[in-house]
Amino acid sequence: MADSIIPDSNDQNYAELAHQCQNLASQVQSLSQRVENLESKLTLIPDIERYGKLQECLMAKDFKRADHETTRIILETLNRNRDNLSPETLSALPCTVLTVIDRLWRTYSDDRFGFSRQLEAYQKVGGNTDTLRTQDRKVMGAFAQEVGWVQEGKLRFEEYDQWDFSLNAPVGSFPAIWWKSPYGLKMVTFFFIRLFECNG
Repeated sequence: MADSIIPDSNDQNYAELAHQCQNLASQVQSLSQRVENLESKLTLIPDIERYGKLQECLMAKDFKRADHETTRIILETLNRNRDNLSPETLSALPCTVLTVIDRLWRTYSDDRFGFSRQLEAYQKVGGNTDTLRTQDRKVMGAFAQEVGWVQEGKLRFEEYDQWDFSLNAPVGSFPAIWWKSPYGLKMVTFFFIRLFECNG
């Protein structure tokens, strides 16, 4: 009878083993989750490659280089160059690309620049999808004035190198060079329509 009160050493070993197995199972589950997280982050490597240079330029407040890099990203995404980019191809531009570009610009410009800031400026002067469909030149001119692309009634893209590439530039000034196109107002209209679609 006294023997039944004393714990069997086998029972103790079994309990200890069970405890160790539980610990191992918990560690394996934790490792599995960490591997899963790493795998999901590895899928972002192409995005890091795509947007890394833009982020570097913006962090350095080199808005001129960032402006050109923005154009490069958009053209690369659409698999086009300036010569074969038509307004109609903009409908294939993924909203995710526009969102990332916009977020980077807004983050590193103290919320002064970015596509969404330009969309706000367009709406501020009375722009909407109806004025885009009718290609309202008056509203588009007011927008260009608002973001500093027009001075004394003249578009300033020909003197782009003399622009103010600092945070003192008007809100919504950048990205800018992307908007310059041989298609003129038609390209601007299609791009704004895409911005409305992606922000809808």
